[in-house]
Parts: sequence; C-alpha cells; structure tokens
Amino acid sequence: MSPTAVYTPSEGLPSPAQPATHLKGPALVIGSLTTAQDGQYQALISELESSRTVDKQLLDRLVDEATTLTPSSYASVHVTLSSSDYESVRQKLPSLLSQLYAGLSPLGTLHLLNLTSGFQNLPSELTLAGFNILSSIPESGTIHAQKPPQTAAISLKNRPANSVPLMKLNRKADPAKKQALWALTSSPSTPLIDAEALLTPADKARPVPTCEPVNPTAPRRKKACKGCSCGLAELEEEERKNSKVVLLDGSQNGETMEVDQSEKERLIAAAKAAPKATSSCGSCFLGDAFRCASCPYLGLPAFKPGEKVEIDFGMDDL
Repeated sequence: MSPTAVYTPSEGLPSPAQPATHLKGPALVIGSLTTAQDGQYQALISELESSRTVDKQLLDRLVDEATTLTPSSYASVHVTLSSSDYESVRQKLPSLLSQLYAGLSPLGTLHLLNLTSGFQNLPSELTLAGFNILSSIPESGTIHAQKPPQTAAISLKNRPANSVPLMKLNRKADPAKKQALWALTSSPSTPLIDAEALLTPADKARPVPTCEPVNPTAPRRKKACKGCSCGLAELEEEERKNSKVVLLDGSQNGETMEVDQSEKERLIAAAKAAPKATSSCGSCFLGDAFRCASCPYLGLPAFKPGEKVEIDFGMDDL
C-alpha cells in the first residue's frame, strides 16, 4: 500500500487554524483585489517567502482562464479571499478546484482561508475534486486538504505471488494455418456432403394443391378456384340454378320480368334459333331516328351495316 501523508501540527509549527509553513517546496498564493487592499494577501506572501519560493496569482485570472497552472508544480496552495469573492466564484468552484488539483504535486496541500458559513458543503466539493480533507475548522473558516499520492505502478518482476500472469500472444503462428482457418473454400481432404442425400422421400414429394373446406358462417371467398375440392364450386352452381334473373321484355316501355335460370336459358336459345331480322328501309343501322315503330332494332344503339346484332338477356343487375 502506498504511503499517505497526514497533515498534523508539530511542536514549534503553526496550528491548523493558521497557514502551514513547514512544508518544503514552492508555494502558490491566490488572492483578490479586496484582500490586497486590506493587506491579508501581502501578509500571507511575506510569511511564506521567509522559507520558500512563492508564486502569486489573482483569483480572476484563474477563473477567467487567463492563466493556467503548471501541472504538479506546487507543494502547497494558499487561498485567501473575502466573503464576496467566495460568493462570486461559487458557480465556477468545480473548475477552480480542478485547476488547483492539477497544479499541486502529489501529497501537496490546499489551504482555504477566511471561509464564510455559507460554504458548509465545501468539504464535499473538495472530495469530489479528488482531495482528502485533513482538517476543517468552522470557527476560523479554514479548511486544509491534501492531494493523494500517485498510484505506484507494480513491476512485473516484483508482482505478488498470487497474481496471475498475462497470456503471451504467439506471434510466430504459421500464416498458412491462419489463412486456411479463414479460407472460404474447404480443403481437398474434407469430404463434401451431398445435399440431395439429406432429403427424405417426403421432402421430394410434390405437394397436392388443396383448399380448405367451405365454412357457410365465414366470409366467402370471391370465386371458387380451378379444380376446387372444398365444395365451393358445387355451392356456387346450386345458387346459380336457384337464383332469379330480371330481364327486359323488349318493348318500348322497358318493362322488366323476373324468371329463373331455366327460363333464361330457354329465351337465349330461342333468340339464337330465331331468323335474322331484316330491314325494309335499309336504315336501321343508323339508330332509332331512322327506324320505324315496328323496327326490331328499336332501342338498340347504332351498328355497322351487315354486323350481327345480339341481344344480351343476362343483365342480372337490372
């Protein structure tokens, strides 16, 4: 386990309530215009310069990032600000603590002086920034914190006896074996599998198209398929025979009559067997305007001369 330095006042040294001066190494003093005017900033600098090198910075230059601290360059950082200065830097406090943490060397100490009662949660902010709290004295408004030591790297030669060594990669693997492992084609020694041999006679049998049995309660399909085996074709034929058909009587009044399928078939057969009507005037093909009252083509559209005219009796929708 790495050693951890603990800040403890010793005989002949200042108490934790006062700035520590027994740590060796360069120090950084951070102040403001307010503490420079009342003399606290200069007094702290004079006290520290008697035993070490002291660098000086104003708070606004660090907060505005006009200057940056050299990483791990200070053994201690001392911050002396007024109450208004602490309040103004509250929003940027995490960024400021991050800069101070980077500027401190391992086991370096941070000393915050003249804190007000409104900064009771500052120890937690310091902990989140990575510091270890050494002492916090609310009566004097002082907090002393320390940057933890760097984690020492464990040498492979001096590793613990119960540790598991890392596996070494075999860099001398045969490239031919590696290429054969990822080859898309199989090697000649590998027997090929006949896909047809895996199929059973049931797999090879061609399926017979069948349809589901008709369900009278379910919605009916549009039309029976060719070669219907479910009974839908017979049902449609039975309905066709039993259904009624509405036909025009062929008169000028356009009256209709309702007959069954057998009568419809008889009328169609009679119409086909009837002799072809001829015109006495020869103008029947021009339309009703040129036809007489007894014209057999009355009511039919105009047609070409010599064209066979068929009367459709299958108008089921009328």
